[in-house]
Amino acid sequence: MVRSPDGDASRADADAEDQPPSLAWYDEIPGSLCGPEDGAWPRPFTKLDASEAWNGLSAASGPRSLDYGTGGRWRADAINFQPFPGAVNQDRYAMQRLDIRGRTWTVTAVFDGHLGDATVHHAAYHVPIIIREFLEDIDLKHRGRVVPPPLIADVFSSAIRAFDDAIANDVLELFPGGLDAAMRMPDEQIQSILNDQARGGKNFKRARLCMYGTTALVALVDPDHKNLWLANLGDCQGVMVSETAPQVWSYEVLTRVHNGENAHEVERVRREHPGESECVVDGRVLGAIAPFRCIGDTPFKQPPEFTRRILYNLFPGNSNTSPWEEFLVRNITPPYISSTPEVTHFPLDPSQGSLRKYLILCSDGFTDICGQHQRHVVERWLRSMDTPGDASQGPSNAALRLLWQGLGGEPVGVSRTLTLDLDVPWMDDITIVVQSL
Repeated sequence: MVRSPDGDASRADADAEDQPPSLAWYDEIPGSLCGPEDGAWPRPFTKLDASEAWNGLSAASGPRSLDYGTGGRWRADAINFQPFPGAVNQDRYAMQRLDIRGRTWTVTAVFDGHLGDATVHHAAYHVPIIIREFLEDIDLKHRGRVVPPPLIADVFSSAIRAFDDAIANDVLELFPGGLDAAMRMPDEQIQSILNDQARGGKNFKRARLCMYGTTALVALVDPDHKNLWLANLGDCQGVMVSETAPQVWSYEVLTRVHNGENAHEVERVRREHPGESECVVDGRVLGAIAPFRCIGDTPFKQPPEFTRRILYNLFPGNSNTSPWEEFLVRNITPPYISSTPEVTHFPLDPSQGSLRKYLILCSDGFTDICGQHQRHVVERWLRSMDTPGDASQGPSNAALRLLWQGLGGEPVGVSRTLTLDLDVPWMDDITIVVQSL
């Protein structure tokens, strides 16, 4: 039975036929990527009991935790979720303690990759490292004195920009004389330099990072727990929930999306490229890509010859360059995508006593499943955190509990998401990190 365009008549027919509870329509899957064109609906799923649903969700999302202080008060919980077994998850997260001259800073981050997973994996591993290096440098210059928060914000931003700059520069260094030299080389010579898989693949791996990109949302907390800095590139989201009195909570979205929905971002790109009417087309940079700020995506940051001479020669080659050329012909005065994060500083109160505060970092997959009800989802999650003795949900991982609530907060909704019988992905990757502050 295929659902009719308006859906109402078919749904009524299904109800009349005593549709079993283990069938789902496409619009019953939260944040669904699928639609009526993806086969016959409703689709079967396996109905799990509460314990099975919780254990299945836990197994599929790999929950992890890291203590950021003594006594478990300051910690971070994380999950990374994609229910379709045939999909490559392009989300990542990072949770690290950074030892700077015997004092512990913390870095927590969410990354949402696109086009491939090489660059997002690289970013999740290396961004905390370069932040540590920049913090060590500024601490050394100040000889252990307290560094003002605005200067930390500048250092934080510089670290992320330097990391992104290195992605293209590491490739250009393979060609003495840079891009100008590469433009004079025959394809065979460029290919011999780049495609060195038989010699360990170092050059190939460097160049491959230029093909893909990732958004990033990175949180930095100082050793005294008095300051939080958020560095945002793209469309991940940061939310702060704070207990103002026992079990009374405030809710604040801390970030803005950097895409075509943000008029300020569109205006920024147009202002940086005057006279170029196609720098933004249909809400996308050069008509091709949604995020206006991100790591990687080198074809939007380098002259078009970088892509044509270098990336086109990267194994296995590119027999169909027309999708690339559609935006490369608009690439006149790069860069069009910014690697400068929007850094925001938030004072913290380490003497807040027993009142709780949580920072939620998530990829847009989580905001998709919540839709317009995200605040309600978070409120349900906060109530669930105060409900002891729920044997079905085992050890407490705040991010896993939040994912459970986002998927409906009950076994049937989670069962639909976990076990839907469909041969294409039905939801975006989801990453959540919850940090107690």
